[in-house]
Amino acid sequence: DVQLVESGGGSAQVGGSLKLSCEGSGYTYSRYCMAWFRQAPGKEREGVARIYNNGGYAFYADSVKGRFTISIDNAKTTASLQMNSLKPEDTGLYICAIVTCGTWSGSIWGQGTQVTVS
Repeated sequence: DVQLVESGGGSAQVGGSLKLSCEGSGYTYSRYCMAWFRQAPGKEREGVARIYNNGGYAFYADSVKGRFTISIDNAKTTASLQMNSLKPEDTGLYICAIVTCGTWSGSIWGQGTQVTVS
Protein backbone atom coordinates (compact mmCIF):
# COMPACT_ATOMS: atom_id res chain seq x y z
CA ASP A 1 0.00 0.00 0.00
CA VAL A 2 1.09 3.56 -0.66
CA GLN A 3 1.63 5.43 2.57
CA LEU A 4 2.75 8.88 3.69
CA VAL A 5 3.66 9.30 7.34
CA GLU A 6 4.34 12.72 8.84
CA SER A 7 6.41 13.48 11.92
CA GLY A 8 8.02 16.44 13.66
CA GLY A 9 5.02 18.44 14.75
CA GLY A 10 4.69 19.95 18.18
CA SER A 11 4.58 23.25 19.99
CA ALA A 12 6.77 26.25 19.29
CA GLN A 13 6.99 29.83 20.44
CA VAL A 14 6.37 32.75 18.14
CA GLY A 15 9.55 33.30 16.17
CA GLY A 16 10.69 29.73 16.71
CA SER A 17 11.31 26.87 14.32
CA LEU A 18 10.09 23.36 13.63
CA LYS A 19 11.01 20.80 10.99
CA LEU A 20 8.42 18.39 9.65
CA SER A 21 9.17 15.18 7.77
CA CYS A 22 7.04 13.05 5.51
CA GLU A 23 8.21 9.56 4.69
CA GLY A 24 6.64 7.82 1.74
CA SER A 25 6.52 4.15 0.94
CA GLY A 26 4.86 1.73 -1.43
CA TYR A 27 5.09 3.75 -4.64
CA THR A 28 7.49 3.64 -7.56
CA TYR A 29 6.61 6.73 -9.56
CA SER A 30 9.55 8.02 -11.54
CA ARG A 31 8.30 11.59 -11.52
CA TYR A 32 6.02 13.07 -8.92
CA CYS A 33 5.55 16.06 -6.71
CA MET A 34 5.08 16.26 -2.98
CA ALA A 35 3.35 19.01 -1.11
CA TRP A 36 2.57 20.19 2.38
CA PHE A 37 -0.87 21.45 3.29
CA ARG A 38 -2.23 22.81 6.53
CA GLN A 39 -5.66 23.03 8.03
CA ALA A 40 -6.53 25.28 10.92
CA PRO A 41 -9.70 24.79 12.96
CA GLY A 42 -12.67 26.25 11.14
CA LYS A 43 -10.66 27.01 8.02
CA GLU A 44 -10.24 25.32 4.68
CA ARG A 45 -7.17 23.27 3.94
CA GLU A 46 -4.53 25.35 2.16
CA GLY A 47 -1.47 24.43 0.19
CA VAL A 48 1.74 25.60 1.84
CA ALA A 49 4.60 24.34 -0.34
CA ARG A 50 5.23 21.81 -3.08
CA ILE A 51 8.28 20.43 -4.89
CA TYR A 52 9.26 18.07 -7.69
CA ASN A 53 10.76 14.76 -6.62
CA ASN A 54 14.07 15.72 -8.22
CA GLY A 55 14.26 18.66 -5.85
CA GLY A 56 13.51 21.18 -8.53
CA TYR A 57 11.07 24.08 -8.61
CA ALA A 58 9.79 24.58 -5.11
CA PHE A 59 6.62 26.68 -4.89
CA TYR A 60 5.34 28.43 -1.78
CA ALA A 61 2.16 30.07 -0.64
CA ASP A 62 2.61 33.79 -0.12
CA SER A 63 1.86 33.38 3.58
CA VAL A 64 5.01 31.28 4.15
CA LYS A 65 7.37 32.54 1.47
CA GLY A 66 10.76 33.41 2.93
CA ARG A 67 10.04 31.54 6.18
CA PHE A 68 9.42 27.94 5.12
CA THR A 69 11.64 25.71 3.01
CA ILE A 70 10.53 22.46 1.40
CA SER A 71 13.06 19.84 0.42
CA ILE A 72 13.03 16.24 -0.75
CA ASP A 73 15.35 13.28 -0.44
CA ASN A 74 14.34 11.26 -3.43
CA ALA A 75 16.44 8.27 -2.43
CA LYS A 76 14.55 8.03 0.84
CA THR A 77 11.26 9.33 -0.55
CA THR A 78 11.16 11.80 2.32
CA ALA A 79 9.93 15.35 2.04
CA SER A 80 10.75 17.88 4.73
CA LEU A 81 9.37 21.28 5.66
CA GLN A 82 11.66 23.59 7.62
CA MET A 83 9.54 26.25 9.29
CA ASN A 84 11.24 29.34 10.69
CA SER A 85 9.96 32.61 12.16
CA LEU A 86 6.77 30.87 13.15
CA LYS A 87 3.61 32.90 13.73
CA PRO A 88 0.42 32.02 15.61
CA GLU A 89 -1.39 31.82 12.28
CA ASP A 90 0.89 28.93 11.30
CA THR A 91 -0.95 26.76 13.81
CA GLY A 92 -2.76 23.81 12.25
CA LEU A 93 -2.66 20.21 11.15
CA TYR A 94 0.11 19.82 8.58
CA ILE A 95 -0.53 17.15 5.99
CA CYS A 96 1.77 15.91 3.26
CA ALA A 97 0.52 14.62 -0.05
CA ILE A 98 1.55 13.47 -3.47
CA VAL A 99 0.11 15.98 -5.88
CA THR A 100 -0.18 16.51 -9.59
CA CYS A 101 2.89 18.55 -10.43
CA GLY A 102 2.14 22.22 -10.81
CA THR A 103 -1.13 21.96 -8.90
CA TRP A 104 -2.48 21.49 -5.40
CA SER A 105 -4.49 18.45 -6.50
CA GLY A 106 -3.57 15.64 -4.15
CA SER A 107 -3.94 11.95 -4.85
CA ILE A 108 -2.33 10.39 -1.80
CA TRP A 109 -2.55 11.92 1.67
CA GLY A 110 -0.91 11.41 5.01
CA GLN A 111 -2.70 11.64 8.35
CA GLY A 112 -1.08 14.89 9.40
CA THR A 113 0.97 16.23 12.29
CA GLN A 114 -0.17 19.04 14.59
CA VAL A 115 1.75 22.30 14.85
CA THR A 116 0.87 24.82 17.56
CA VAL A 117 2.52 28.23 17.75
CA SER A 118 1.89 30.45 20.74
